[in-house]
Amino acid sequence: MKQKLLLGIVGIIILLFMLGASPFFILDLTQTAIVVQLGEPKRTLTEPGLKFKKPVFEEVTYFDKRLLDYDVPAREVITQDKKTILIDNFAKWRIVDALMVYKAFQTQRGALQRLDDIIYSELRVELGRHELSEIVSANRLLIMSEVAKRANTKASKYGLEVLDVRIKRADLPEQNAKAVFDRMQAERERIAKQYKAEGAEEAQKIRSEAEKDRSILLADAYKTSQEIRGEGEAKAFKIYADAYRQDPKFFEFIRSMEAYKKTFADRTTMVLSPDSEFLRFLKKR
Repeated sequence: MKQKLLLGIVGIIILLFMLGASPFFILDLTQTAIVVQLGEPKRTLTEPGLKFKKPVFEEVTYFDKRLLDYDVPAREVITQDKKTILIDNFAKWRIVDALMVYKAFQTQRGALQRLDDIIYSELRVELGRHELSEIVSANRLLIMSEVAKRANTKASKYGLEVLDVRIKRADLPEQNAKAVFDRMQAERERIAKQYKAEGAEEAQKIRSEAEKDRSILLADAYKTSQEIRGEGEAKAFKIYADAYRQDPKFFEFIRSMEAYKKTFADRTTMVLSPDSEFLRFLKKR
């Protein structure tokens, strides 16, 4: 009788193994296990090793102990200055109380979905308090620190801890990018035209000033040249007068020779009477 009972128990155990209802399971070093009976958590296991559960009646739900990554596709956020941007963010988080997580969400996936709602909500609220220029500047670290702090406060109610939230990339939506680029181009063209106009105005001022200085220099030079020429002619007239007084005939001869030199230069042809007074010094005596 005992042998039949023992064989029956062994047969049941083998059948359970065949059906996948083993009473044993292995808990990894990186995991926390919640043993559940009919939806009610019975035990929380944290030490790794071979563990026992009641077959059929008890199930095991696993939760990761490690630092986990939260990364979702980029989503739209509206800034304080009414700019729509695509935010691609990530976070570092972990489960600090697996039992609280199970009671709230039953699975780690459910916890992650709730964490996503919390972080995205805080991200929208905080970025909505800042302008686009602040978000893409050095203030981003302070903004994200505040998001992580508030998200952690809300997540802690469910046995979760948010350690850090960061923005990987902040882009303009495709439909807005062209309009923004067009505005940027128009603004740059306006600034360029303004610089060109200011440059042309400044160049005209410089040219006018240079022309003024040139006119003044030429006038001063002409005045000086006329004064020098006047002084020279006055000295020349004085020398001529003194020479004429000393020897009128010789002075007349010299002046006539100078007149001949200028008159007969470059083979000049003249028709004069032999008795012309102009030729009197060329006549043989």
